[in-house]
Amino acid sequence: MSENVEASAPPVTEDHESAASGGALTVADVLALPVLAAGRPQVVTGVTRLDRPVRWVHITELTDPASFLKGGELVLTTGMPLPEDPAGVRRYVDELTDVGAAALVIELVRRYHRPPDALVQACHARGLPLVTLSKDVNFLEVTQVVHALILGNQADAMRRTQRIHEAFTTLTLRGAGPEDVVRAAAEMSGRTVVLENLVHQALTCEPSGTTVEEALTDWERRSRATPTGDHTEVRGPESWLVAPVEYRGERWGRVVMLSSVAFGHEDVTVLERTAMSLTIARLIHPTPWERTAHRSALRDLAERRHRSPEDARARCAALGLPTEGGTFLAVLVETRTEDGGSETEARLSQELHTAGIPALVGQLAPGRLGILLALRPTQSWRPVVERLSRTALDLDPEVVVSVGSEVADLSDAARSFRQAARVTEAVLPGQPLPEGRSFHELTDIGLRHLLYALREDTRIQEYAERQLGPLIDHDTRHGTDLLTTLRHYLDAAGNKTTAARRGNLSRETVYQRLRTIERLLDRDLESGEQRTELHVALTSLDVLRVG
Repeated sequence: MSENVEASAPPVTEDHESAASGGALTVADVLALPVLAAGRPQVVTGVTRLDRPVRWVHITELTDPASFLKGGELVLTTGMPLPEDPAGVRRYVDELTDVGAAALVIELVRRYHRPPDALVQACHARGLPLVTLSKDVNFLEVTQVVHALILGNQADAMRRTQRIHEAFTTLTLRGAGPEDVVRAAAEMSGRTVVLENLVHQALTCEPSGTTVEEALTDWERRSRATPTGDHTEVRGPESWLVAPVEYRGERWGRVVMLSSVAFGHEDVTVLERTAMSLTIARLIHPTPWERTAHRSALRDLAERRHRSPEDARARCAALGLPTEGGTFLAVLVETRTEDGGSETEARLSQELHTAGIPALVGQLAPGRLGILLALRPTQSWRPVVERLSRTALDLDPEVVVSVGSEVADLSDAARSFRQAARVTEAVLPGQPLPEGRSFHELTDIGLRHLLYALREDTRIQEYAERQLGPLIDHDTRHGTDLLTTLRHYLDAAGNKTTAARRGNLSRETVYQRLRTIERLLDRDLESGEQRTELHVALTSLDVLRVG
């Protein structure tokens, strides 16, 4: 074989697979078939174009076969009709090339024993694959074998296309959201699929054969270099397959298929049906998809569900969040509004956008809103959180806003979210806001808050009962109030005079009650350690009764 001319492949081609696999039949596939391989085929020109699809086989001994062709044919000839003069040969090749013939196969048995120079030169000039056969081949048998394969492949392709349509119809009927649709497209095509909006933010990415990092790194720049047409087609320097997505008659975004391998017609069908299903899904699901994308990204960050820190950074950067050179802070907004915080989510998102503060905002769970702030190195987070808290309180006076600690790396955002959650869990019902601010932070968690956060732990419940149960039982049976006396005594740090005054009792009465308490609990109230244990138990009892 000799390689002659370079040629660019058409934008969308059939998948280059063997005939046995059910893919499109190519020139290379046909030459490998036993019926043609027996003729010892040699590729003289166009070796780089053997991936051309063969749509039919045409046997001809005419000087003008192009008038009977429609494109994609493998032309078989004994060479008998070839013109003698070079100009005629060039015209013959030009006509085959112009009509889109896949290749020319000439048998070197009867008229020729080597390909004419004029034919080689003409095929070389036009990039038409020229294949010679040094042994006699039954052309009729070639057409029978190849046509059977082509028709079989066409039937298979129709069945696969039908399955694609049925799969997307099922998705639409069950009300699938954008993530479901994009995931289905990636699974059907075996290629990475990305949904983005008009400002080139990647809202959903379903990788296939690659990672999120590889797919989304430097996404905005790469995406802007890839224009969108009116139809599904291959575009841009990376040869993405691109389909526009509309909403109420206007272009809303686009869905993109990435691959290092040429796209086939089935890929086009998948992406077109993906775009159509997304258009319908947009009508069914009123929540803006940018918000849905933020929610998904936040949940993955908070629960460490991403495959790697690099994937997390690439995904967040593709959503427009700076991921380098600053710090990050998790904020949780706990609300009990009827809409589950949807209005709060929209308002806070708009507030941050207006202030020019990059952030991800989204619901982590019903009634719990998560915010991840991306702050500049010298930017103070307190004014930002205070502003958000005031806005949230205006919408819901009972809202609880909690913050974690600042982290320098996006991969540590989960830790900041966990800390914010601990703060939220420790806020007592009806607790007033800290002085000078409208949000809660880690330093607010004292003993009472800690025990309140742990109130559902049976060990806390068992501890309180073990320490104070006998005293409570005695008060219940005898109508006494020794528990209150113990509380006054512990709150007074063991000062009996102060305890007597707070309980409106004489000192002698307090002494007597304390001796009874010591006997019932088998405790020494002069011991600082034992007083501490009882104080913790009493505080636990208080928060358990609150909860």
